[in-house]
Amino acid sequence: MTPKALLTTLFNAAVEAANPDRGIRTFLPDRPKGRTIVVGAGKGSAQLAHALERAWPGKLEGAVVTRYGYAVPCDQIEVLEAAHPVPDAAGLAASERLLDLVQGLTGDDLVIALMCGGGSALLPAPPEGFDLADEITLNEALLKSGAPISAMNLIRKHFSRIKGGRLAAAAYPAKVVTFVVSDIPGDNPALVSSGPTIPSDGDAREALRLIETYRIDLPDRMMQHFKTSAPAPVPGDPVFSRHQVHLIASANVSLEAAAVVAREHGLNAVILSDALEGEAREAGSFHAALAREVEQRGRPFQTPAVLLSGGETTVTVRGKGKGGRNTEFLLSFAAHISGASRLHALAADTDGIDGSEDNAGAFADGTTIRRMMEAGIRADAHLANNDAWTAFAAVDDLFVCGPTGTNVNDFRAILIL
Repeated sequence: MTPKALLTTLFNAAVEAANPDRGIRTFLPDRPKGRTIVVGAGKGSAQLAHALERAWPGKLEGAVVTRYGYAVPCDQIEVLEAAHPVPDAAGLAASERLLDLVQGLTGDDLVIALMCGGGSALLPAPPEGFDLADEITLNEALLKSGAPISAMNLIRKHFSRIKGGRLAAAAYPAKVVTFVVSDIPGDNPALVSSGPTIPSDGDAREALRLIETYRIDLPDRMMQHFKTSAPAPVPGDPVFSRHQVHLIASANVSLEAAAVVAREHGLNAVILSDALEGEAREAGSFHAALAREVEQRGRPFQTPAVLLSGGETTVTVRGKGKGGRNTEFLLSFAAHISGASRLHALAADTDGIDGSEDNAGAFADGTTIRRMMEAGIRADAHLANNDAWTAFAAVDDLFVCGPTGTNVNDFRAILIL
């Protein structure tokens, strides 16, 4: 098996471990006396809805919103599509649809919420006095800031009528059961999709501190809102007393599955972390240094080996190129392992899309930089312009798998043969 084929096999094992069917069936709630309403958001929410329909023994009604092109057919649950990563009017309408669905419920009704990565952008619902353009301004500023996803989502929940537990609060007195596929380092379910049905700690003062820390430039009107807005729901509020939250897939579970497959292929499988954060290019250089140490000196791990990691790095956007955090990570990695004969790597987003293009990530090895130079590509210039996609496209090393139907964050595998 070629290194690329083996790396792809490990990625597929990680994605399969995040299959929603198993987790949903494990935690399926009892049927209520009243109605069962389904709400959901995220790039894998349609697949979650489809899995729920197969498992649920009765009638369902409701809607989920996913990214354009990610819909799958459902029989009872409406599947809506909207823009990601920058919100659009379709997302605004989807937010209103979900809020409408939970109005007028009783204590005999059940709301099943299906939440996974991507829902923050798919559910724009700006506060009173603001509009979609304001939400887009906030979202674009957050995406360019280099802030970790946990910080971005805490800020988002204080600029929303649906996030931060507000959707669940609107469903009161109905019981809410939330299924979560985590794409958040540390797997805090309240931060996935900015927690529409799960309140979290962290008040508006914390949001303001994060805005200052990451130098996020926002209009004065928006800053005033963060200073004077009503507080978001808190976990101890009685309206959440009957709620249940089930984590049905996570980066840790997926990395463990990939490690099992790696060992079956005779590799020493090492999981470095399932919650790696920080600048993508800096993480790439660190991983490269570690891989070279293993390759050249056999420490701290014996070869043949595979180094696995998950989490979500960030990119502070300064250029105007194409790409995402995984290709940026890998371009930096490739530059630091150039010439190495035993190193091969894959970095990819488990949802199948890295950034705004159609690739999940890319492959790299010791020949990557040389091949780029032969194609007229200067890796350092493309890295400076946040244009890793173009660099990898030039050498046919993009990894394209299509939408996977799940999202448990990034997947990185470094082979040391």
